[in-house]
Amino acid sequence: MKDYLEIANSGTVWMLCAVTVAIAFLQAVLYMIMAKRTAIKANIPNEVVSKSFRIGLITAIGPALGVFIVMVGLMTAIGGPMAWTRLSIIGAAPTELTAATYGAKAAGVELGGEGYTMTVMAVSWFAMALNGAGWLVVTGLFTPMLENLREKMSGGDPKWLIALSGACSLGIFGYLNHGNIMAGHGHAVAAISGALSMMFLVKCIVPKFPKLMEYSLGLAMLFGMFCAVIMETLG
Repeated sequence: MKDYLEIANSGTVWMLCAVTVAIAFLQAVLYMIMAKRTAIKANIPNEVVSKSFRIGLITAIGPALGVFIVMVGLMTAIGGPMAWTRLSIIGAAPTELTAATYGAKAAGVELGGEGYTMTVMAVSWFAMALNGAGWLVVTGLFTPMLENLREKMSGGDPKWLIALSGACSLGIFGYLNHGNIMAGHGHAVAAISGALSMMFLVKCIVPKFPKLMEYSLGLAMLFGMFCAVIMETLG
């Protein structure tokens, strides 16, 4: 058990993974710079831009906590560098954990369990990389086509385009949320309590304290997680 983890956590692997994380960080910085330049060209007030970045930063806290928890679990099975890299460039914690688990099962063992050798770890790494590559290929090839399809379906009507985009988002997140709700009572409590708290904040609190609007999603996420923890503790 120790042999493969010593290699997985070696300095060489840390350096190789750091290159990938550095590239992802550079891309994020370049994207923010490009967004600010575009906002200037579009004559968007600087206050709006700053507020948007602040909302995005606060909203990311909830999902980042979940990713961090999964990363700690992955580190014990596949090593710190690879867990750090995968969740830095993909960020879909459940997907990465599932890919690593399927890779181990393909080799006939449980993730991090008895018989999980360096060879099996390599299979888990490969499954995670292959899964991520599929996303990149599909989005790279078909995103421009999907944008053209969306424009044709909307008929050039901006209002219909907003409604169509909103409906698609509701469908996608509803489908993903349905899977979490069916996974167990704690998941259902988190989703329902989070949704109710979001409605309460937007309808009752935000009209009195408008500045809380940018914090509402993050607060709703934290409240949902808190309710889920209480539910699991009492259960």
